[in-house]
Amino acid sequence: MSSFRIATFNVNSIRSRLHIVIPWLKEHQVDVLCMQETKVDNAQFPTMEFEGIGYHITYFGYKRYNGVATASLLKPDEVIHGFQDGGQDDKDRLLVTRFPFGTVLNVYVPQGREKDHEFFQYKLQWFDRLKSLLEGSFSPEDHVLLCGDMNVAPERIDVYDPEGLLGHVCFTPEVWEALTSLKKWGLIDIFRKHHPDEPKQFTFYDYRLRGGIKRGLGWRIDHILATRPLSEKSIACNIDMAPRLLEKPSDHTILIAEFTQL
Repeated sequence: MSSFRIATFNVNSIRSRLHIVIPWLKEHQVDVLCMQETKVDNAQFPTMEFEGIGYHITYFGYKRYNGVATASLLKPDEVIHGFQDGGQDDKDRLLVTRFPFGTVLNVYVPQGREKDHEFFQYKLQWFDRLKSLLEGSFSPEDHVLLCGDMNVAPERIDVYDPEGLLGHVCFTPEVWEALTSLKKWGLIDIFRKHHPDEPKQFTFYDYRLRGGIKRGLGWRIDHILATRPLSEKSIACNIDMAPRLLEKPSDHTILIAEFTQL
């Protein structure tokens, strides 16, 4: 494989975003698209729409909330749904697919609600479990990609108002530490490799903020992380704003990365 492209997109209901996802895939022909918050049970997933344009599709979800799906031009060699550590499996938040070029972990990290809510502790524990999965199943020298909506804006330049938003469950020291600990296992933020200091590069714009896109009221909470051997082969990583500007968009947009000589 001379080159490889992967993208991630929180679709906020796959059936409501097919008018965006299918044309985008037909145009860009990425090798892998990781989708989160599909909000559909398995029986109702629009499998045929993906297969009709030449993509294999793997998914798990429930009606109205969460859900993950991975579309790929190659059929995965192996598919693992959720954690296998004896705890809550969270099959609708974690999807692992193995390919000849490496392993893709598609994640939808819990948002956390409020800092005093039990779901915030669940979020922090989720990062710990993810790190344990990496430690137990992979080496930092393997080809591993971790993609998805991680519900963490890691730096001040990753939110539109760092002072006003400080303390939010997606922008607070506890989640920064959790993500940093995960990355210390051996993961590199591919977007920041190519745009180290570029501000106002956002993947999420809240529906509730009127004129949010024009006013730049966004967050960078969707990420593509890669192990060093893959990072060294990374030649580009960019945010595609076009899907967020279409009719009936998701509140997120698409992040895409390209690698060479895999």
